[in-house]
Amino acid sequence: MNPKTKLFLKYFKLAEKKYGKSSKRLAGEGWKADWQTLIATIYSAQSRDETTIPVMEETFKQLPTLKSYAQAPLEKIEELTKKINFYKTKSRNSKLAAQMLIKNFNGKVPDTIEQLTTLPGVGRKTANLLLSEIHNKSSITVDTHVHRISNVLGLVKTKNPHQTELALQKIAPRRYWSKINRIFVLWGKNAPGRDKKRILSKIID
Repeated sequence: MNPKTKLFLKYFKLAEKKYGKSSKRLAGEGWKADWQTLIATIYSAQSRDETTIPVMEETFKQLPTLKSYAQAPLEKIEELTKKINFYKTKSRNSKLAAQMLIKNFNGKVPDTIEQLTTLPGVGRKTANLLLSEIHNKSSITVDTHVHRISNVLGLVKTKNPHQTELALQKIAPRRYWSKINRIFVLWGKNAPGRDKKRILSKIID
């Protein structure tokens, strides 16, 4: 077995033991409709889950269908989501994304990276999360926590999230791919910074 794979499994299993049973909800989880998962994930970028989730829950009460969201005046969407960072850009992107789902994908969230990233506001991170959450496909979602922890612990040596995604694919067994984001995000929220000892202390009792 690759030494990096051994190291990954050691750290991941400790982190999973610590955070695997957490009931904490992340912004891309727990939505009733696939399109809601897409929209909420667009808004979650550079925004705290604790802010994003309640704001989007109220937004979806006001705009409960994909059609109603796509047809809503941009000003209404902005008003509903103004507590979220960069809400104006995200509102414009999310409305356009909703319209594109209806026009180009029969109202369904597509199931390939290539198609997903044609939607406004959807990059690789969001696309991978949607593949995992909606379509149950094996994918590694790399946000700031996954990128930081993987580098600090020496699992990878990368400069950006895309490089981290590709590097983790080489060392992490495929059955773990879709679990990495949730476990590492919960771990990362509890262990800010780049101090290796401090980060490891959050998974070792």
